[in-house]
Amino acid sequence: MHRAWYVAAVAFVTILGAAAFRSMPGLLIEPLHDDFNWSRGTIGLAVSVNLALYGLTAPFAAALMDRFGIRRVVAVALTMIALGSGLTVWMANSLQLILYWGVLVGLGSGSMALAFAATVTNRWFTTRRGLVTGILTAAGASGQLIFLPLIAWMVEDGTWKPASVTVSLTALAVVPFVWLLLRDHPADVGLAPYGSEEFVPKPPPAQGAARRAVTVLFSAARTGPFWLLAGTFAICGASTNGLIQTHFIPAAHDHHMPVQAAASLLAVIGIFDILGTIFSGWLTDRYDSRRLLAVYYALRGVSLLFLPILLSDSVHPPMLFFIVFYGLDWVATVPPTIALCREHYGDDSAIVFGWVLASHQVGAALVAFLGGVARDVFGTYDPVWYASGALCAAAALMAVVIRKRGAEPASAL
Repeated sequence: MHRAWYVAAVAFVTILGAAAFRSMPGLLIEPLHDDFNWSRGTIGLAVSVNLALYGLTAPFAAALMDRFGIRRVVAVALTMIALGSGLTVWMANSLQLILYWGVLVGLGSGSMALAFAATVTNRWFTTRRGLVTGILTAAGASGQLIFLPLIAWMVEDGTWKPASVTVSLTALAVVPFVWLLLRDHPADVGLAPYGSEEFVPKPPPAQGAARRAVTVLFSAARTGPFWLLAGTFAICGASTNGLIQTHFIPAAHDHHMPVQAAASLLAVIGIFDILGTIFSGWLTDRYDSRRLLAVYYALRGVSLLFLPILLSDSVHPPMLFFIVFYGLDWVATVPPTIALCREHYGDDSAIVFGWVLASHQVGAALVAFLGGVARDVFGTYDPVWYASGALCAAAALMAVVIRKRGAEPASAL
């Protein structure tokens, strides 16, 4: 077996460990609200900061990986997650929540965002890139699958501190695997990338990581595909991380569904997310990525419009159908989006995707905050479900108008 698959396996485990924190926000809204009497909007603000930094860090992290290596950046990022999650145990006010949960964990998790998966894929593989991207993207869902039921059990009686400690220790436990097993480039072990018979020398460390990230942004921002990809991915984040991952459990709780049952439904989404994302990677290697994106967003929008009438105090077959359907589509958008970045931006595609991911997280951050505010104002999440469904319809239309490389001027805007 080619060494690239071992590197992909370590990357999978790394993203899996980071996903432990991604499982927490929706589960902790109610316990923190009860324990500190903070409004859902205040807690949503901390989640919003985390999601925004998660995205905004990604392009700089991709550039830092070019400068200092994947292994060093990821090890430091995991340590930041462990520190931020562990410090929440001693917090006494909402500003500390924003600092620990929002800033520290946001920066750490952003350094291991999907730009990390794109970097590993671009360096170590020349074939099977869509499949590998799907597998690494599914790692986040696998982490959700593993940790959601555990954390839900921990917070069921209203105590949230053991959950924070668990996440901290999990992130810390992954650091030795990263340091001992992860390698920055195939040339480090004297191999050609998987799928290529030609040896590729390791490039020298890129200087000026921050400057390069900004330069790539300004260059990409002069092209039409960048804005269309950023816009569709912002809606993707709004309708997944910002909406379902953050607010599904509180919304289900509003309908008197037990927290454990709601968390289990999110875990089931994680199961089908793995299947859907890997299958999407397989499809991306074979079909037009633009059409795949249009179909994914259209189906997601339709499913969200039905959610308000499906929520109840128990789990019933129509809700299970929604969970399966939505789960297959959760992050199926990632492989075709990365493929389009690679098609249009070549060697800079990982950094460009980092900026596209930043838009994803900004969209998620807005909905994480506005969703909590809407619940405080209207007493229901229904307006948020309907608005997100409409946004997904807009994303489907945007995906259709992305042109193929060579079919438009180099500077489209």
